[in-house]
Amino acid sequence: MRKVMHIQSSAVSRNNIPDRDRRTAFGTMDSCGRCMKVSLVAINVVTFLGGLLAVAIGLWIWTSRSFSSTLMSNNMYIASVVVVVAMGAAIMMLSFLGCCGAAKEVKCMLLTYYILVFIIFVAMLVGGILLFVFREKVLTTLDREMHASIPNYGVKHEYTRAWDDTQTYLQCCGVKSHNDWNGNVPDSCCKEVYPGKRLDCKYSPNPTTMYMDGCLNKTIDLLREDAVYVGAVAIIVALIMVLALIFSCGLFVKIE
Repeated sequence: MRKVMHIQSSAVSRNNIPDRDRRTAFGTMDSCGRCMKVSLVAINVVTFLGGLLAVAIGLWIWTSRSFSSTLMSNNMYIASVVVVVAMGAAIMMLSFLGCCGAAKEVKCMLLTYYILVFIIFVAMLVGGILLFVFREKVLTTLDREMHASIPNYGVKHEYTRAWDDTQTYLQCCGVKSHNDWNGNVPDSCCKEVYPGKRLDCKYSPNPTTMYMDGCLNKTIDLLREDAVYVGAVAIIVALIMVLALIFSCGLFVKIE
């Protein structure tokens, strides 16, 4: 009899526990909330890897393609690379904040995470639109800027090095052809037999001794290739960020 009464009293006391206390005692959220929690942690791990990839691509572009930035006579190239690296680093830090907020179920951290992710998402969207709008303008002014830099060859070290590196790396000569040098063809226009040894092309320019293609079209192709890499990473990260916004908002609502 005492055992039955003890069971009944336990059931009554269990039923009398307020909803908030019951969730605290027997689990803070339902299966849907737990699914959102796990999904948000997983998404932030992927976002961290996406941010790391963006930083790696930005640094790769800067270290391997910076030779052509001097010939553009503007800071747009450098600025775009800096934006990519900065956004990637910010996304990595935000993913860590999102993981902590989801794992610890801290609403304040989730709200901060949501706001910052939304701001970065809008910044990426605006930056992508501006890049698309001004892309053709950059390409059309590149011809004029490269022609304007030719007189600085041999006069200013940065232009001399930029032209030599560009012509060696892209295997080209001049802006549209070797005639842009007006007879003062640099050694970097001559084909390289092996590092440090070039053919003599100044007195008898021909396809066997000299790079005959101009550097303008090859530089444009290079910039477009870089834009493809950056654009692909930006689209992937943006889609992941949209999922992060959805799950962080849902988890925020589920946490009491």
